[in-house]
Amino acid sequence: MEHRKMNGGKVFISVLCVAAVCSAVPVSDLLDRASQRSDTLHALSTLLTHELDSHFPPLGRVIMPRPSMCHTSSLQTPNDKEQALQVSESDLLSLARSLLQAWIDPLTVLSNSANNLPHPAQNSISNKIQELQEHSKSLGDGLDILSGKMGAAAQGISFLPYRGGNDIGHDKISKLTNFHFLLSCFRRDSHKIDSFLKVLRCRAAKMC
Repeated sequence: MEHRKMNGGKVFISVLCVAAVCSAVPVSDLLDRASQRSDTLHALSTLLTHELDSHFPPLGRVIMPRPSMCHTSSLQTPNDKEQALQVSESDLLSLARSLLQAWIDPLTVLSNSANNLPHPAQNSISNKIQELQEHSKSLGDGLDILSGKMGAAAQGISFLPYRGGNDIGHDKISKLTNFHFLLSCFRRDSHKIDSFLKVLRCRAAKMC
């Protein structure tokens, strides 16, 4: 326990040091780092979805909720790169931060549910969900620093509360279906975040 506390303290100090260093880093460099992190986040969520698909019951595909049921669907976002190019830098960053903020609680639900997921790759899925949480937290911290350098407009966040509860189901099919649905929503949003940050990086480099 003492060892864990010491490690936790080191991690906390490291985060503070990173935050202090990042405050002096140019916006273009911060965007490069954020874009790399968001790319990893989306790639990992895609890998997780494929892993779930390997043993997903056919009935689950029939009863799977539609994407419009994702708790972040109410947020108005650009549909493609062309639309994203019409949105201001501060608004794009605000959208990315809003989506990340909206997934703090649902990712915890996924992490807790993965421990008892009726799937042959349960251990692997559980580990990858924890990675998602870590990458999402790290990206969120980075975007917070970035928003501070981009002005007040970039610091606004739209709150999108998750009301799905902590219970994803009691039987095998409902557990797998609800878990898969929540993960597919995250995969969709991680793609949006990645796209927004790539547009921001492109603009910072004056290439679009």
